[in-house]
Amino acid sequence: MKKLINDPSHYVEEMLAGLVAAHPELTLGGESGRCVSRAHPAAEGKVGIATGGGSGHLPLFTGYVGDGLLDACAVGNVFEGPNVQSCIDAIRAANRGAGVLCLYGNYGGDRMNFDMATEMTGLEGIDCETVLGADDVASAGQEEADKRRGVAGIVLLYKAAGAAAAEDRSLAEVAAVARKAGAATRSMGVALSPCRVPTAEAPNFEIPEDQMEMGMGIHGEPGIWRAPVARADAVADELFDRIMAELAPGRGGRVVPLLNGLGATPLEELYILWRRISMRLKDAGLQAVSPMVGNYVTSMEMAGASLSIMTLDSELEALIRAPAACPFWRVAA
Repeated sequence: MKKLINDPSHYVEEMLAGLVAAHPELTLGGESGRCVSRAHPAAEGKVGIATGGGSGHLPLFTGYVGDGLLDACAVGNVFEGPNVQSCIDAIRAANRGAGVLCLYGNYGGDRMNFDMATEMTGLEGIDCETVLGADDVASAGQEEADKRRGVAGIVLLYKAAGAAAAEDRSLAEVAAVARKAGAATRSMGVALSPCRVPTAEAPNFEIPEDQMEMGMGIHGEPGIWRAPVARADAVADELFDRIMAELAPGRGGRVVPLLNGLGATPLEELYILWRRISMRLKDAGLQAVSPMVGNYVTSMEMAGASLSIMTLDSELEALIRAPAACPFWRVAA
């Protein structure tokens, strides 16, 4: 695999420098030098929202710092969770005096370091609550839902929680919205090719040219099964059916679908998948609200896609439709 880089060991620092240079609404700082936050912080008294995770997934995580979304992000190395100091930096940067919601994916390193960071910032008087994104139905059964990893569905959690915080709701209320959004969201992906981190000489995993893996995670975590590459409609049906088996909204229900590219899949192919998914939604009697098709959570140059669906009630729909702006996503009033 060929990459446009200078020195693999400088990959994250040079990427962050370019990100904030291109988007002056963001700033890079903290004692770790690995905290991206809003250049113009929110008003005092607003609940802050901090996230974090490894690099290699843009626009996740840093790309969603902005009005109506996140306040700060702790940045780890490629496919590595952020360290404790960067988590502390993110919590401090997000804090505007009303507490901080730490909203991130269900990965061991992220949990450990954010847990330590919330304890340490708690000694500074910053109240924190934690909500984990755990939307991937392929990673564990419903009886072990707390073990599920987070994937693209967390973007919808960012939006709902960010909008609730922008309405000046309390920390407990914003956390409740994030938990409600998480309970209403499921995701599943399919991978067609591997990725390679900049410091590695070989791909993270192997998928034969004529094979695909259903349910694979965004770091190459094993999926449910591997099989010959199928037609797009069959892949769309598999993703849709697995998700709907758990959400099962009734006819007439309203949902937000998010069809996400993993980094190397052309938008044209995403729209071929979306064609089928939109047909399935219509056949199920469901109304798609603000459908999203594009690259929202990537995995370096991995080819493939994921589908996330959030079922809506009146509260979640209003929050999803609320204005927001960040470098990679804008929701107009």
